[in-house]
Amino acid sequence: MAAKQTVLLLGATGTAGTEVLSGLLADDSFHVIAFTRPASATSPAVAKLRERGVSIRVGEVRAPVADLVPHLKGIDILVSALGPNAQLAQLNWVDAAKEAGTKRFVPCGFTTISPRGGAMLIRDEKEQVHDRIFFQKVPFTIIDVGFWHQLSFPWLPSGKADYAITMFPVKEIYGDGNAPNLLTDMHDQGRFVARIIKDPRTLNKRVVTYSDELSQSQLWEIAERLSGETIPRNYVSKAEAEEQLRSALEAVKNAPPGDWMARAALFGAQYNHSKFIRGDNTLENAKYLGYLDARELYPDFKPVTFEDFMRGVLAGKATKAYGGQSIEDKLGGRNAFRVEDAAVA
Repeated sequence: MAAKQTVLLLGATGTAGTEVLSGLLADDSFHVIAFTRPASATSPAVAKLRERGVSIRVGEVRAPVADLVPHLKGIDILVSALGPNAQLAQLNWVDAAKEAGTKRFVPCGFTTISPRGGAMLIRDEKEQVHDRIFFQKVPFTIIDVGFWHQLSFPWLPSGKADYAITMFPVKEIYGDGNAPNLLTDMHDQGRFVARIIKDPRTLNKRVVTYSDELSQSQLWEIAERLSGETIPRNYVSKAEAEEQLRSALEAVKNAPPGDWMARAALFGAQYNHSKFIRGDNTLENAKYLGYLDARELYPDFKPVTFEDFMRGVLAGKATKAYGGQSIEDKLGGRNAFRVEDAAVA
């Protein structure tokens, strides 16, 4: 039997990190250690990690490289699930991984397919981390997952699915509604990650996961067929989406430094424009950008399809992403920010 690989997970108490953690713990190939800040070391969330048999290392995520290197001693794989305001904090972790001889670094990806260079701020910040990885020649695997089912399903007029809505109901169809998009159930994210990071074929590669490639029109049709309801189709034109994007960019430009809510609004506008207007989040584009297809790598893997997910929603069995909290509540106030609690890729 092969020796277990030791994984250090950043952002283990956030939603993305929790899903990754569950996938790793379900696989006997790994010994998992969670990294937490001193202020969180005695929190209920970290206590629950210990109850699950997870070892804990305590330190500051934004520490200097010299302080991070000792945390990587004995670590085979470093996996980051840090939040959107913490992407550039990974730069020092890259340098520390180089010095410590980490065998594989999985930076925080877990997002939609899009190009670098202005389509999405969150993508460009992630790519800065990738550039540092390439510069340092640190072994890596970059994993993106499209968009979660939990954030994609349309609002039902009956209110039957309101309990499963994470932050805001999805009521708008962008463009003509026919842009295909890659989707992954959030509970499959960790299962995919566990497969991917122990696979020698994925070393120094990008990998994309998905269960479906569906347009908004198709999502509406599935939800209508399963629920028996007629769901309004409120279209947002290309011009309107571009105006939303322009306005969000201007708001960030004029906001105080570190204003998370302005950045969050920009992220939302950019996701909508990239997915539905530009048409970035597709398997064809992923392969163009050099991604391996996780469904081709693991043909035996049975992901939760969007239709299966929607059946669960209607049966009252769905789980809210982010615990159902608003972004503002999640971060503890308009400009407050906690790296671990905001682990939203």
